[in-house]
Amino acid sequence: MTEQKPLAVQSLSVSYGSKPALADITLGVERGEILALIGPNGAGKTTLFRAVSGVLRPQAGAVYLDGQDLYSLSIVQRARCMAVVPQARRLPTGYTVWQTVLLGRTPYLGWLGRPGPQDRERTLWALERTGTLSFAGQRVEELSGGEQQLVLLARALAQDTPILLLDEPTAHLDLKHQSSLLHLIQELAREQYLAIVMAIHDLNLVAQYADQVALLVKGHLRACGTPASVLTPEHLTEVYQVPLHIVPHPIYDIPLVLLDGHEKKAG
Repeated sequence: MTEQKPLAVQSLSVSYGSKPALADITLGVERGEILALIGPNGAGKTTLFRAVSGVLRPQAGAVYLDGQDLYSLSIVQRARCMAVVPQARRLPTGYTVWQTVLLGRTPYLGWLGRPGPQDRERTLWALERTGTLSFAGQRVEELSGGEQQLVLLARALAQDTPILLLDEPTAHLDLKHQSSLLHLIQELAREQYLAIVMAIHDLNLVAQYADQVALLVKGHLRACGTPASVLTPEHLTEVYQVPLHIVPHPIYDIPLVLLDGHEKKAG
């Protein structure tokens, strides 16, 4: 059943006042799997992300973490189940990289709030795994956008949760940093057996790195399944309202999404 997945959304509906934002959304993600949320601007990706992370309470339906209702859990219990990786522009300033990543251990600290050997060990592992240990003493505002995004991922890994939520992790990154970051996320999903949900715009990155894809349109779940079953001309051309071609990737067994740049212009 859907509820038994590490992260499951069941018949979720959200409104802002009298304006519906999400309607009857049901989906889930398994351990070791990456689920990509896609859709045009205003589709409801941010709203779903906020509801799943517990920031926004739904009007109907539920979010389950390992079969437990999200809202039956305390803030600390939630933080031990699920870590959120925001975009780099939301990093706090004035902290070193080490201090920022160590913040991921907050749900495990005792009443004195002092980190112990286990907290420092997990922080060190997260820094090493993300390749950020070499600048652990630098302040986060001194880093590049790609380095800052890695620091946020390291903080989430230090939190040691089975579920990761990533809000547009490749936003504002160049091609090199996009590729290296998503490759690392994919490795972590497999190695650490994590259930990962990420909102992302680039459909070709979705095809390459996601196991499952959820296509949102005006607050409704239009399609959910493998990249090959969701990234189709029938789904995408109508939803994005631009002419698209889907062709086999020349190297990988995945779909390649191409914008028709030769469409005849009026006049």
